[in-house]
Amino acid sequence: MRRRKFIEALSFAGIAGAVKPSQLLAAEQHAESLSLYKNDRQYWYELLHKIANPVVSNLAKGTLKKNMPLEKSATFDSRSLSVTYLEAVGRTYAGIAPWIALPNDNSREGIMRKGLKEDAITGLNKCFDPAGADLLNFSKDYQPIVDSAYLAQAFLRAPVALWQPLDSLTKQRIIASFKSLRNRKPFNSNWLLFGSITEAFLLSIGEEYDNGRLMHGVKSLNDWYKGDGWYGDGPNLAFDYYNSFVIHPMMVDTLRVLVDHKLEEEKTYDVALIRMQRYAVGQERMISPEGTYPPIGRSITYRTGAFQALSQVALMEKLPETIAPAQVRCALTKVKKNMYSVPGTFDKNNWLKLGFCGHQPEIADYYTSTGSLYMATLSFLPLGLPATNLFWTQEPVDWTAKKAWSGQSFQKDYHVDY
Repeated sequence: MRRRKFIEALSFAGIAGAVKPSQLLAAEQHAESLSLYKNDRQYWYELLHKIANPVVSNLAKGTLKKNMPLEKSATFDSRSLSVTYLEAVGRTYAGIAPWIALPNDNSREGIMRKGLKEDAITGLNKCFDPAGADLLNFSKDYQPIVDSAYLAQAFLRAPVALWQPLDSLTKQRIIASFKSLRNRKPFNSNWLLFGSITEAFLLSIGEEYDNGRLMHGVKSLNDWYKGDGWYGDGPNLAFDYYNSFVIHPMMVDTLRVLVDHKLEEEKTYDVALIRMQRYAVGQERMISPEGTYPPIGRSITYRTGAFQALSQVALMEKLPETIAPAQVRCALTKVKKNMYSVPGTFDKNNWLKLGFCGHQPEIADYYTSTGSLYMATLSFLPLGLPATNLFWTQEPVDWTAKKAWSGQSFQKDYHVDY
């Protein structure tokens, strides 16, 4: 019975037939352990801690470069592998920011969260020290444009928890590092938003900012909007998850800063939010009754980072009335359990390994290495909602595809004109 139930949970993509008997047994045992969690929230925060802690704790100790494995795509290009460390830091911090922004408490969760937050601050103070072992690279290659943006987004998501506690010297070093990127232009794609949000963060803290770089991303993405919640990635539409990895979250977060500083009108932000909500509706419907989703397009090794847009709309408590918060919670919980319980996802020290569902290095893109994978943390944003929030307390409910494929009544879907 135990084996049958586990294989049913892994019935997608031929996974059960692809793993060795020893791996199947290990995964069965892991699946059994999932039932030990008293609720979805506990499962989420313990999984986020498992993913993020190797990055954050090693950074705090000054041992990130020493201890982080360096696995790269077989087609990895000519960029320096040193970019992988900033990738790991920027992406991880963007994912944990809402959770560690919650107030301290003495619960088991609170103690784990406080420890991660303290390590995050210690690590930032160390990795911008020119004499430190983990000094991050902002000066070489174009990749730092990307991951400075995720770090900037982390500061925007948790200014009190992540930015304010830093010592003044570290703050000045971060500001200087962000400004040093201006000698490289983002590519004419979603990358333009990386420049925009980094400058938006500088604006938010009263620093001198590059107005052209700040506004160019927002204007270009608006020009590339294709309709019904989808932006083009450049002039053309790319059917992948970059509307979620980058475009909607960074568009909305950048516009919020611009509106707050009277550089854009509120209605511009409202339109971007409506588009993001529409995209989130599609994301919720893409989750199958079994809790899987299509491995479409580039960067599928970023795993559940594909659901950042849906997760951020939930965090903002802006889900459309047609989607109950519990639908999103239950759907994403099932996706996480399917994905992160597969053998090969983590190494023995809990570092993420290349793959979509398990260890599949052959599917990694030419720009992908170990640090890239920490985009996965971006699906955990609703942990920034307190445990008393409806997202966590609402009784379990089936998500749209599960309702539809079991003969239940479900909400009909229509396009939006924005």
